Amino acid sequence: MAGERTSTMTGILGWFDQRLPVMDFWNKHLAQYYAPKNFNVWYYFGSLALLVLVNQIVTGIWLTMHYKPSAAEAFASVEYIMRDVEWGWLIRYMHSTGASFFFICVYLHMFRGLMYGSCQKPRELVWVIGMLIFLALMAEAFLGYVLPWGQMSFWGAQVIVSLFGAIPYVGEGLVQWIQGDYLPSDATINRFFALHVVALPIALLGLVVLHLGALHEVGSNNPDGVEIKKKKDAKGVPLDGIPFHPYYTVKDLFGVGVFLTLFAFVIFFEPTFGDLFLEYDNFAPADPMVTPEHIKPVWYFTPYYAMLRAIPDKLSGVIVMGAAVMILFLVPWLDRSPVKSIRYRGMLTKIALALFSVAFVTLGWLGMQAGSDTQKLVAQICTVIYFLYFLLMPVYTRMDAVKPVPERVTMHD
Repeated sequence: MAGERTSTMTGILGWFDQRLPVMDFWNKHLAQYYAPKNFNVWYYFGSLALLVLVNQIVTGIWLTMHYKPSAAEAFASVEYIMRDVEWGWLIRYMHSTGASFFFICVYLHMFRGLMYGSCQKPRELVWVIGMLIFLALMAEAFLGYVLPWGQMSFWGAQVIVSLFGAIPYVGEGLVQWIQGDYLPSDATINRFFALHVVALPIALLGLVVLHLGALHEVGSNNPDGVEIKKKKDAKGVPLDGIPFHPYYTVKDLFGVGVFLTLFAFVIFFEPTFGDLFLEYDNFAPADPMVTPEHIKPVWYFTPYYAMLRAIPDKLSGVIVMGAAVMILFLVPWLDRSPVKSIRYRGMLTKIALALFSVAFVTLGWLGMQAGSDTQKLVAQICTVIYFLYFLLMPVYTRMDAVKPVPERVTMHD
């Protein structure tokens, strides 16, 4: 019949393939998607982030079966999951530990992008969509952090939502609109629950599909920063490329095995990870009349929280914290280096990236501390280093001495 698709498959699979392009999808994104043959360990974290996303969705669905989204019942329902639901403690720890492992994978994935120039042409859109995923993930993590309705959940919501009050003219009204009340309350937890389990997961899944689609359209970067599509054989196959399946699916399975071993070790032996993954204060029910001695966010927000506290003026602190995230969107246009990979860049870029990394980790540590005058001074210095890394990027990437980039990918580490 005219317009009917043909398929190389037979039987039931052939019937499906004629009506749904299963084989076309398989070939385009796996079997005939050619990836550079010199991927190293830094290229595990994208697929691992996707694995953790699946874990978060599946465990989240199971948790919603017993969770009660109300200020009166939320904490007790979490305790019920932990104590009375069969294997409920495991599902809850898989979800809470998964949130931290998600950010570990995403941060390392982003660092690899900076190190190997994965944001440069033609992958600007891949990077921008990735930053949108990062923003959505931050919002999703914050909303989920509030849902257990423990002490740190309540006071964390109070502190973070109150930041919107620094906006001139509309701030106070905006805070009440977000919370649905004058303080975090039943209305707050209901709307946060709806956003956490419905709206943001849909947005995240959509963005991940776009991210992968954009990546597979332009092709993956590699540690050499060489475009493998420039060198092809007579059949149009990249000379330095190998099919993603089976080569990288098998390699990723090895990475998954190592990752799940570490993941299981944390879940079974140290699920709170020394107050980093689950704060001890959050094992007490929310009490508006008792303020915790030290209010701090989860570790993956602490670098930005340290920046906020380092600025004396509240509005300026909010602007700096927001700018620290938004400036990441500009990296593809700030980086003016003629080469992509750090392997072939000079000392200026390497020193800048090293200083940025140290400053970011230091800010993360400072965000967990009480905030003495000395710590605030160090946080201010690290905040300046953080922004100078991006603001001076057009200068030092253009001035930096670069090495000749090979025509073909290399296999050295």
